[in-house]
Amino acid sequence: MEKPLADLIRPNSLDDVVGQRHLLGAGMPLRRIIESGHIPNLIFYGPSGVGKTTVARIIAEKTSMSLHKLNGTSASTADIRDVVAQIGTFSGMNGILLYLDEIQYLNKKQQQSLLEYIENGQITLIASTTENPYFAVYNALISRSTVFEFKPVPPEELERAVKRAFIHMEEQLGSTLSLEDGVCRYIARGSGGDVRKALNTVELSSLSAQPQNNGRFVTLETAMLLTQRSNMRYDRDNDQHYDLLSALQKSIRGSDENAALHYAARLIKADDLLSLCRRLLVIASEDIGLAYPQAVVITKACVDSALQLGLPEARIPIAEAIVLLATAPKSNSAYLAMDAAIADVEKYGALDFPRHLQNKHFDGADAKIKGQHYLYPHDYPNHYVNQQYLPDDIADKVYYEFGDNKQEQAAAAYRMNIIAKNKK
Repeated sequence: MEKPLADLIRPNSLDDVVGQRHLLGAGMPLRRIIESGHIPNLIFYGPSGVGKTTVARIIAEKTSMSLHKLNGTSASTADIRDVVAQIGTFSGMNGILLYLDEIQYLNKKQQQSLLEYIENGQITLIASTTENPYFAVYNALISRSTVFEFKPVPPEELERAVKRAFIHMEEQLGSTLSLEDGVCRYIARGSGGDVRKALNTVELSSLSAQPQNNGRFVTLETAMLLTQRSNMRYDRDNDQHYDLLSALQKSIRGSDENAALHYAARLIKADDLLSLCRRLLVIASEDIGLAYPQAVVITKACVDSALQLGLPEARIPIAEAIVLLATAPKSNSAYLAMDAAIADVEKYGALDFPRHLQNKHFDGADAKIKGQHYLYPHDYPNHYVNQQYLPDDIADKVYYEFGDNKQEQAAAAYRMNIIAKNKK
């Protein structure tokens, strides 16, 4: 069985790795560590196809340690025991380097079984994960390792790899490949920063190229068809899902409707309408709040319409909600007030109610003050009367501060007015 193109032209040196200049460029941290020859425990974190495995292999080849490779998707506890069994043997006399791909798939017990040997230096671990290691990897392993984040490869760097891949395919096929203008650029930009996806597209484009004279011709249409939606780097269970939702909310909070529409469009193209709708409902209350109370009502109507319509028509009410929320005045006063109140409940627990708020109309023999003495606000001018509502221990607490927007300032003015009248 022939190897995929991505494996055939996998770089053998750091200089050949595309992307990750922030880690592997001259003088950058990871490069200095690798060139020092003293390899600590490392965890590589980032999306698929950006060079984590390639860099790990390059590091392994530069050491004299015995190299063992495991993949978290298939490795068993017995496999880990086999690696540990090499400690102290002739093959492991220079140390053991364990490359553990997709470490997030190992359970906690399996990860813990490595801890002792990593801590005393008998095993050096290089692990990779596509998920945030601070959530997916056992904390004790994190604390004994250095985490480096790998990022999607920029299109301009990925284009170099695409061009090199087409040259390799010419050699492999024994035939000249002519490319329509824009093919390399499109593949590089349409692969979402994933080198493996880009090279797979090159391989398929070359194999399906049209015969022309003594060679083959790769059209832009072919490249577009084969690239399809690979630029949608998205999985509902990985960090990209949460990054997209976070970027959407922060763009709306920052009143940038154009950025918000962009991130929403990416969610729509990924067919994740439900996550988009749920986040818009959160934003309406969390970020717009009392500055424009109708925002949550309108957003709910738009979300209901979108869910009933389904895609592609759902994009229309979704767009309305996004633009409304992004251009609306902002306030998080109610949200902050609730968080402050919850913090006090956690701190003080269930405090006693003021007697006049309780739902009982008689007193026991031990009551110091007889009678409920509740003042019914509707019996007073402006339906307001000053009395204590919070428990005694926190009677003077203030959780809610009126926001500086028109809506809340009007409510603040009304409050001040009725309080002043009550004092007369």
